[in-house]
Order: sequence, then C-alpha cells, then structure tokens
Amino acid sequence: MNTPHQPPTPGLFETLRREMRLKGYSHKTVKAYQSCIRTLVRHYWPKHPRELSSEDLRSFLLHLLEKEHWKASSVNQMINAMRLLYVDLYKLPFAIGSIPRPKKEKSLPVILSSEEVKRLFDALGNLKHRTMLMLVYSAGLRVGEVVHLKLADIDSQRKMIHIRSGKGKKDRYTLLSDVIIEMLREYWRAYKPKEWLFEGQKEGRAYSVRSAEKVFEQAVVKAGITKQVSIHSLRHAFATHLLEQGTDIRYIQELLGHSSLRTTEVYTHVSKRVMANIRSPIEQIVQKNGS
Repeated sequence: MNTPHQPPTPGLFETLRREMRLKGYSHKTVKAYQSCIRTLVRHYWPKHPRELSSEDLRSFLLHLLEKEHWKASSVNQMINAMRLLYVDLYKLPFAIGSIPRPKKEKSLPVILSSEEVKRLFDALGNLKHRTMLMLVYSAGLRVGEVVHLKLADIDSQRKMIHIRSGKGKKDRYTLLSDVIIEMLREYWRAYKPKEWLFEGQKEGRAYSVRSAEKVFEQAVVKAGITKQVSIHSLRHAFATHLLEQGTDIRYIQELLGHSSLRTTEVYTHVSKRVMANIRSPIEQIVQKNGS
C-alpha cells in the first residue's frame, strides 16, 4: 500500500532518470528534477500525474509560491521538470503550455572583502581544507568543479587549471597562481592523492560537494563572519576582487566560464572600485555650506 511518503509511481523516477541521461543532463540536474517531480506527486497523491489538468499544475505552482514560499528560481526549476515530464515523456504539451513563469529575483551576490577571505583561510587548521578553499577562491571555481579536479588537470608549467565539463558541459582554463602551486606541492607531499586532487574518505572516490560546503560553513563560524555566505561566495569574491584590481571584465568572463557577458556584469554592481569613482551629491552640498 502506498503512503504519502512513498509516491505511487516508483517506476516514473527511473524512467525520468533514463530520459534525462539520454538527453545529456548532469547527475546533479537529474537529482534536482526527480526531487521536483517527487514533490508534485506527493502533493496530489493518490492521483497519478497523468490525471492532473493544467489548472491543477497552476494551483500547485501557486501553492509553492504562496504557501511554501519557494523562490522564483526554484519554481522555474519545477516548471522545467514538469515540462520534461509532460511534454517529453507524456507527450501532453497542453498540460504545461499555458503556465506562466514567475520573474526571477534580481538579487546581488554577497561579497566577502579581502580581509574576510584572509580570516576565513586563517581559521582553517587542516591543510587539505585550507588548500581546497584557497583553490576555489584563487581560481574562481564552483564547488562541483573543485571536488572533481584530477591531478592531470593541474598544469604547473603553464600555470593553468583545466576545468572539464563545467556548467553547461563546457571545458575552460583558469588561473593557477604561484601561491597555490606551492600549496599544492605541500598538500601532495602530505596526502599523496592518486587520481582525484581531493579524495573522499573512501579510496578512489572524489571529495563530496556537501563535505566541501561543511568545511566552508565551519570556517565562516570560526572566522566570526556574520554575512550570509556560502562556498560559492568565494567565486563571487574572486570575480569582484579581480574587477577591483582593474582586470578587464571580458577576461573575468572567460575565467568564470560565463556564456554571456551580462552574467559577469553583475559584479560591476558590487565592486568597491566602481563605487569609489562616484561621489555622493551630499558631499558637494556640505562643502558649499561649509565654505
């Protein structure tokens, strides 16, 4: 007998997984979409997803926004998952065709200052953890990229890191600084990794994304940083600090692996260097009154 905690269509998720893998979706996206569809199935259980109307789906999305307080980005991911289910698997485009998408929030990234980044690194006593987070910041890596680096991806001669199958399944090269080269040598002498640069607890396995996130979270607490940040904030800090140093934004775009310059331009809105060149009108008023 099915319960609300056990969806009535277990075969659906395997079918969904196979369809997505055949289309070239990443494992991370497969898991996210499966989670979305599982939420939909549980919401309307014991009704089968095939029995749901367009109005049912609209009501469900409204429920996520108003009752569950989902962000627009999460609801849009749900719509993408539902589109795959209804259009690609069930061949029912009418079920999803008229559903509007909520507008994404235009929030700016929280930026760690250079001083905060240093405090964060100083709070890390473990060489492996410190090397990993310093590598994320020094090269502008995503957490999934750093934990999937292999020894062969580190080119100390050319001072470059080869990122394979990054977001959007794109390869790119990014910076390998002299500081990190020396750190990696010290790290290698201590840990002797064989294939993966950062190995997990089980031999032959890469370090997990969640473990890397926990390392960052613990370092934030130890460093006394109160900003709402995640390990991805080190990538934001990398881009912003480069911009503040005067690096051309098009080079930053390449290093980050952004397809569009518009994505990279968000850092102009949080750059201290850009803001420093703009004077508030209050200064002119106060100077005039004081003279």
